[in-house]
Amino acid sequence: MELPQLDRETLCQWSTLSYPGLVKELCALFIGSELIPKDDLNDLIDRAFSRFRHREVVHLSRLRNGLNVLELWHGVTYAFKDLSLSCTAQFLQYFLEKREKHVTVVVGTSGDTGSAAIESVQGAKNVDIIVLLPQGHCTKIQELQMTTVLKENVHVFGVEGNSDELDEPIKTVFADVAFVKKHNLMSLNSINWSRVLVQMAHHFFAYFQCTPSLDTHPLPLVEVVVPTGAAGNLAALPGAALPLPLQPSSRKLSWLLA
Repeated sequence: MELPQLDRETLCQWSTLSYPGLVKELCALFIGSELIPKDDLNDLIDRAFSRFRHREVVHLSRLRNGLNVLELWHGVTYAFKDLSLSCTAQFLQYFLEKREKHVTVVVGTSGDTGSAAIESVQGAKNVDIIVLLPQGHCTKIQELQMTTVLKENVHVFGVEGNSDELDEPIKTVFADVAFVKKHNLMSLNSINWSRVLVQMAHHFFAYFQCTPSLDTHPLPLVEVVVPTGAAGNLAALPGAALPLPLQPSSRKLSWLLA
């Protein structure tokens, strides 16, 4: 796949967009109209963000000494994963309905992935979701978010061991290609491309909010710190094809993705 190139004029146009508007533009770069027509794509993204508590969906709070916090917790489960998984689930259901197919999503979780994944697909007629919950390794609120959903397509099982130990049997299942094909299995892990795609919008939105002007040459440098467990959200840092002058840093911080 040839990666799109962004010029300064495009960045200037994007700098005035809302967070949902940026997600729409980024997704349109990689999801052609032959896959999802632009109007349908926009409707799916609007539907994905319709239950977020903040009117901006994502909000940048300005603190002291140039430190800013990008608030990614306004989704239903209060996890940043609500943002990407809500869109991923809408895209998935769109294709399943068009192709009249059904899938079973298998998710191992350390807490936030399971509840966000459940929330994104609960009640969907073309999707069943199986979540493996490591007992004693999630917070009480995360357990309740997963175990109190009473939709017929949601199946949650408590298992022994931590989330890292849980990865091994899940990998074994997905290595059995015939079994996966027979039961139409899929996962929604941190490197799922649609999740990474939506998460790239975090960086663009925060950069535009932190930068007073894009008229300077070169573009202003912004330093960023990303709290992460397994580096899943670091995978969404824009690269050379989608250039932003971002510098991961543990020193002077201009915004914090939280």
